[in-house]
Amino acid sequence: MDFKKIAETIIDLKNADLALREKLIQTGNLSNGYHEEMKELHTRNAKILNDIIDSVGYPTINKVGKEAGEAAWLVIQHSIGQPEFMKKCAELLKNVVHENQADPKNLAYLTDRIAVFEGKPQHYGTQFDWDENGNLSPNYYDDLIKVNQRRKSIGLNTLEEQTAILRNQVKIENQSPSSDFEKRKQEIEAWKLNVGWTT
Repeated sequence: MDFKKIAETIIDLKNADLALREKLIQTGNLSNGYHEEMKELHTRNAKILNDIIDSVGYPTINKVGKEAGEAAWLVIQHSIGQPEFMKKCAELLKNVVHENQADPKNLAYLTDRIAVFEGKPQHYGTQFDWDENGNLSPNYYDDLIKVNQRRKSIGLNTLEEQTAILRNQVKIENQSPSSDFEKRKQEIEAWKLNVGWTT
């Protein structure tokens, strides 16, 4: 098995994702719903990575190195239109984190993202969205004290600190909320139902 070539392929997937994200930021199209070009890229990347995982298992640090391991996680995290793939990867990631072959922060982000899409409370407060007041805020979570304890246990800053950082970042990137909060909320719920996150 040529793990070096596999690592390069995974890194290429991540680089394509980040390049498109940057392009959408520059053109002001990142915050306007799930952009069709981004959706297509995420779907293609997920298919390629799924084939790799079916062939070699989860791309751990000892197989593909740290950079490609992080890149694989980013591709998984962005495969939001593929619920089964994301859930499959979360289970695999849980096992490799237990074996110290992946970063527990990645598992926190992935399990939180799945929870948000399924309408459940997140445990680490890693997922954010625009609120009804036009502020970037954490999605629904269970308990602030517990969230901050869990965050600390895996080396994350407090939720309050992270909120301040992300709000500053969206200002720098010139991102802004949708002009119609309710309409966007309805579109998200319809999308979640359509791709199979909710029933």
